[in-house]
Amino acid sequence: MPGLSLALPLALLLQASAPAAPPSPAEIVAAAPASAWIDIPADEILVMDLRGDRRVVIRLAPAWAPAHVANIRALAAARHWDGQAIARVQDNYVAQWGATGAERPLPPGIAAAPPAEFDRPAGGIVYRPLPAPDAYAPATGHSADGWPMARDATAAWLPHCYAMVGAGRELAPDTGSGAELYAVIGHAPRHLDRNLALVGQVIAGIEHLSALPRGTGPLGFYATAAEQTPILRVRSGEAVPGLPRYQFLDPTSAPFAAYAQARANRRDPFFNRPSGGADICNVPVPIRARP
Repeated sequence: MPGLSLALPLALLLQASAPAAPPSPAEIVAAAPASAWIDIPADEILVMDLRGDRRVVIRLAPAWAPAHVANIRALAAARHWDGQAIARVQDNYVAQWGATGAERPLPPGIAAAPPAEFDRPAGGIVYRPLPAPDAYAPATGHSADGWPMARDATAAWLPHCYAMVGAGRELAPDTGSGAELYAVIGHAPRHLDRNLALVGQVIAGIEHLSALPRGTGPLGFYATAAEQTPILRVRSGEAVPGLPRYQFLDPTSAPFAAYAQARANRRDPFFNRPSGGADICNVPVPIRARP
């Protein structure tokens, strides 16, 4: 078959000369050198253990909400959440836990009315901006300390992306003590930005919150205590034996720049048409347990 003997080498030649497929975001992150990863301090970690051997690991944001985070650390040290429960799971919105001061008195030394840490001065914050326009802020990007952020000319704030953790509150001017917390488990409710204090982000185990049964009462609250998921304990990362050391990919590094570009312009083989942009919540900061 003379045709076959000619066609096969030609096909092999074309295959060999074809450009390599661009790496996916996951491949870029996996290839990032150790120098591009930054350790998260153990005192920025909060560990919540739920019934059924389910662990939720939260990174706290003391630079963004220092008074609320101080309260949260003190509440964990006082074992305030032990024996409480996940009391609300609203579909495409939030999972919420903890009790207000009226339901369970706050331990001594807890600020019941901390400042409204809904944003902070933008001056001096080092961040990598995203080029895509944003519907909720003049600019967005990632701060050098590993957080998604939005900003205007004078202020910067954390956005309500998936897995972000905030302090529940009543009506203004109440700011919430931090005893009642929620995690975003649905499409980013960015209309909440600058209206509540965001205090951190779930960095491991978000599935243990997002996969919970939805509440049967108004706003996703459980109608009965039997429906709630009990909290066994909440501890600072420093107090949890054997906890992995977590790291984030440095937003000022070259691998992060390549990762963010790939998230906005997917060119790996599955994609026929790159989107040409990505909003801040679609470029999550990569987190890993240190090898």
